Amino acid sequence: MMKLNYFGQSCFLLEVNGTKILFDPFITPNELAKDIDVEQIDCDYILVSHGHEDHVADLVSIAKRTKAKIISSFEIIEWLKKQGIDNGHPMNLGGNWNFDFGKVKMMYAAHSNSLPDGSYGGTAAGFIIQTGKKTLYYAGDTALNQDMKLTGELFAIDYAFLPIGDNFTMGITDAIIAADFIKCKNIIAMHYDTFGYIKVDHEQAKKAFADAGIELSMLKISDKEVDAKVL
Repeated sequence: MMKLNYFGQSCFLLEVNGTKILFDPFITPNELAKDIDVEQIDCDYILVSHGHEDHVADLVSIAKRTKAKIISSFEIIEWLKKQGIDNGHPMNLGGNWNFDFGKVKMMYAAHSNSLPDGSYGGTAAGFIIQTGKKTLYYAGDTALNQDMKLTGELFAIDYAFLPIGDNFTMGITDAIIAADFIKCKNIIAMHYDTFGYIKVDHEQAKKAFADAGIELSMLKISDKEVDAKVL
């Protein structure tokens, strides 16, 4: 069984058979996540799709406190070494690695990528996570792109995390097309509402996906067990 908590923007905590995997930790600067106590977040791994502030704001502090292994691009792992963090696993597009919770493949994301100090962060990425009997696709910040068709041909995806906020990433219309490309009917929304540029109408979003025969989950921002989604 897998459990999922949403911490806002693109940050999720996935628990797989006792292993906790944190995605793109941006919490303390996010007013929508003000009830999340960052100091109480425990994780064994941190997956980082790219280096923009709204994905890495809490990365260094959480990594130092938890000693979690960080999975990201080669460039971001090298940047983290300069922050005093050596527990990284560098990857690049198309690469696979078997971790104790399952297999991770780094996927292409159509997006820019730099780190908070302006240094180059490598190519923006997403991840395919194959664990137990489930396959998850965390798209990261991305535009709609043709590579998603290949992703849908190579993997039977049970759940996909897709950005829907528009302006910086795909919006609702393109995310529905992406869901068709990857052949996934269970979509978990991310990268919306945090800033004025990416606010969405929740009911309109849910209706648009439902009209396309796709289930859209817009999770409550919470670190409570009762609010966790079971995958």
